[in-house]
Amino acid sequence: MRERYVLLGLARARAEWFRTVGQWATSAMLPAEFVRCVSLEELRARLRSGRPFSAVLIDGTLPGFDRDVIAEAAEVGASVLVVDDGTRDWRSLGAAAVLPTAFSRDELMEVLGATSQPVGAATYDDIAPSSPSSVEPAPLYAVTGAGGAGASTLAIALAQGLAAGGTEVPVRYRRRRRSDAGGGPSVLLADLCRTADQAMLHDARVVVPSVQEVVEAHRTGVPERRVLLDQTFEVATRGYRLLLGLRRSRHWVALRPRALESALDSMQRAVDVVVADVEADVEGEAETGSVDVEERNLLSRATLARAEVTAVVAEPSMKGLHAAVRTIHDLLSFGVPVTRLLPVINRAPRSPRRRAELTTAFGDLLRAGVIARDGAIEGMDASGAAGDAIASPLHLPSRDVDVLLRDGAALPDAFVRPLARAVQAVGARAGAPGPTAGTHETPEPVAPGSLSAFTSQEQPGS
Repeated sequence: MRERYVLLGLARARAEWFRTVGQWATSAMLPAEFVRCVSLEELRARLRSGRPFSAVLIDGTLPGFDRDVIAEAAEVGASVLVVDDGTRDWRSLGAAAVLPTAFSRDELMEVLGATSQPVGAATYDDIAPSSPSSVEPAPLYAVTGAGGAGASTLAIALAQGLAAGGTEVPVRYRRRRRSDAGGGPSVLLADLCRTADQAMLHDARVVVPSVQEVVEAHRTGVPERRVLLDQTFEVATRGYRLLLGLRRSRHWVALRPRALESALDSMQRAVDVVVADVEADVEGEAETGSVDVEERNLLSRATLARAEVTAVVAEPSMKGLHAAVRTIHDLLSFGVPVTRLLPVINRAPRSPRRRAELTTAFGDLLRAGVIARDGAIEGMDASGAAGDAIASPLHLPSRDVDVLLRDGAALPDAFVRPLARAVQAVGARAGAPGPTAGTHETPEPVAPGSLSAFTSQEQPGS
């Protein structure tokens, strides 16, 4: 006897197809159980309940329906069948099929047979992913640091230095070069801090559009490159484009995880280089036991997990060095490879002796792993390796840039070029991207009896 399908359904009130599918299931015209939902929250709750579902049959015009809902269904093995008039390309977002608003029983059965498995089947074919873009993602460089260290200012300096053309950008990234970029690579400075300051530093008279609109646009589609760049502002005096950050720090609740990942991917495919001004808050559910904390830190976690190089900015003081080492410890615990970190001492003294003392103190702190946290002293994981593998701190001299920022002028070349060159040197030394930060290897199951020979060798007298 053929197994039945178990379908989750959600549609607008009085949708004709929703009522018809229910009648087919009740009268046994459709070998399926049709579980009706009244809201997206109920749909998500049923998907997380642990009960197996064959497919989700959902109205594509529902507000709040986006790629995150599709991904949640795919994670539990349920294909998503969208009923829509074809205004959006749901297939590119991961939907298994798109049905017209008026479909027959035979059409539904044909789609179910091609995309879904009856409950109780031994195997299940994953939903086929959308075809990847032919454009290779460009490098993403992150700049972070403790409050007051000058990370946002150095993010501006890095973006200007990369856009100036004084550094080499791999040829494979130059396909996105803008004709009006003056010969340099196209650079996007993205303010991805929860408490965003780039609008203030650029004297932005308007704060719309921002990263909120960009992420929202990726919930139900992938905007074209031109549309994405229209959401940014051109900073002609420094040669890059700017994506403004959140208008209020509390607006992080509007960001959806997979929509943000898609937005970051679009940014990397739209320009030659992406520079992200980001905070170092990477705590997640695993560390705190709270999903809310992980979602609150979504911008930082998603950005730092894919950054090719992360510049950690420090002040030339006892507290500044301590804060930088603590930030590096957090990033290493999150999974950022030590070879992709670049310590930067901002407002460094001009004296070579003082710089050498700061470098020595920083290396000693990093190797010893002396980090104060909640009044306790902790040893850094792999402290010895971290102190040797990390790049030497880059010292940037003290510069009075407030006046230049106020006037919207370009920063001095002597200030921006060393940073750009150091970041690209660390990226070149690190080579190919390592494991994704924040992830863990899947343990390999051990077959029964496979350790017997090893155990016998370890027994005394064997």
